[in-house]
Amino acid sequence: MMTITHPKLFPHFMKGQVVRSVSLTILVAAGGWLVAAAVHGAELRAGAATVSVTPDRPVALWGQMNTRISTGVASPVTATVLLLESVAGERSLGTTTFVACDVVAIPDEALAAIRTKVATRIPDFPVERIVASATHTHTAPVLLEGVYDIPAAGVVQPAEYVDFFATRIAAGIEEAWKTRSPCTVGWGLGHAVVAHNRRSVYADNNAVMYGATDRPTFRMLEGYEDHAVDALFVWTADGTLLATAIDVACPAQEVEGNGQVDADFWHPVREALRKEHGAGLHVLAWTGAAGDQSPHLMFRKAAEERMRRLRGLSRLDEIARRIVAGWKEALAGAEQEKLADVPLEHRVERIELPRRTVSEREFELAREKIRELSTSQGNQTLLWWHGGVVGRYERQQSGDETPFTTEVHVIRLGDVAIATNQFELYTDFGVAMKARSPALQTFVVQLAGPGTYLPSARAARGGGYSAIAESNEVGAEAGQVLVEHTVTRLGELFPAPVAAPASGQ
Repeated sequence: MMTITHPKLFPHFMKGQVVRSVSLTILVAAGGWLVAAAVHGAELRAGAATVSVTPDRPVALWGQMNTRISTGVASPVTATVLLLESVAGERSLGTTTFVACDVVAIPDEALAAIRTKVATRIPDFPVERIVASATHTHTAPVLLEGVYDIPAAGVVQPAEYVDFFATRIAAGIEEAWKTRSPCTVGWGLGHAVVAHNRRSVYADNNAVMYGATDRPTFRMLEGYEDHAVDALFVWTADGTLLATAIDVACPAQEVEGNGQVDADFWHPVREALRKEHGAGLHVLAWTGAAGDQSPHLMFRKAAEERMRRLRGLSRLDEIARRIVAGWKEALAGAEQEKLADVPLEHRVERIELPRRTVSEREFELAREKIRELSTSQGNQTLLWWHGGVVGRYERQQSGDETPFTTEVHVIRLGDVAIATNQFELYTDFGVAMKARSPALQTFVVQLAGPGTYLPSARAARGGGYSAIAESNEVGAEAGQVLVEHTVTRLGELFPAPVAAPASGQ
């Protein structure tokens, strides 16, 4: 590790720019910057692992407003690790570790458990640069206590599952660390129609998630849809495809109401890719900004279903077919530009965002809901949901509300950027980050943390689930702060925008 103390040695860095002619690692006190920068002339190494986080006993499933106890396993849920390290000779210049998990979200407690367990396994490992993200499958185990009314006997409890989950992931990171070796990387862009805006807007300007689109009062779907398939590829020195990260702006919740443990559409995606590229391929599933998108069809349903039946595919297989096709488009480009000498730079920071103010009317409505729900059994999750609004209002009124802080990672790998956030981030914000980014290609990865919806301003005006106080810790104002923060940090990692080749080149 080097500590920079002399501005004459690093004048560009002192102006807020990233120096690429030297290697550096900077550690500042907790809550500040943690920067890892690698340089041209350095070698990239990679390690990868895929571990099962499938419980061997019944477990409560996370994602709906009712308690579901799993009745079996439809497909395994996994955590996939990709570790990238920049080295000069035998000296490490910086390490970034991605973990993509088949769960709803990554609670702070779960991330802390992963980092603690890794620290005990690998001395001096940069646990702050472990980026854990979720696919948002609604048929995976609960990681939070108190959300559901879970039977005490015969069912894995959330705290027990978190320990199992973190232990497995720590073992996967250790495996990736021990097996890291020289690699090349590449990236590409494809497209797949997988996600659909899921908010219907009516003549009265109100919005409803999954609202019927065949009503006379239906006017539009509320927001933009992002159909990009951003893909990252890592090859071993002998040209074997070791790992790939696939970023689609769609949560994995096609079979969200089912009662079995299920990785949703990512399972057939992985199976298809491994069938073609080998059983050892590690597939990281990243969810792009998709708070207002999902795989559920909103219109053209009959035509879509007819074509699916004619192809002889299940709905999950149809979604997987589209993702794989987009991934292959990306691979065709990436294979032409495999790179070993690229900068790897990683910044992580905890930032404060303005909280969404709970109005007196919202407080009264939530309190009334609690009174109604308390008269019958089986409403634990809804009581918890509305109770959050009541608690926030009371803290707000007493002046005891603490600032909302969240962890954000911004990473440069060659000409591409990876920017994370904890939210179910509305697509508008993800598009703004991509459009304003100076990188050649920008991967926006949501649910790299505890979740909660972050709606656009137009969604807040329309109301409805995902854009109301119960759904939001922060609102549209915070979304713009997040965009500005991310774009600023990307500008520091890319002092000059990366230009695409001229037409015909």
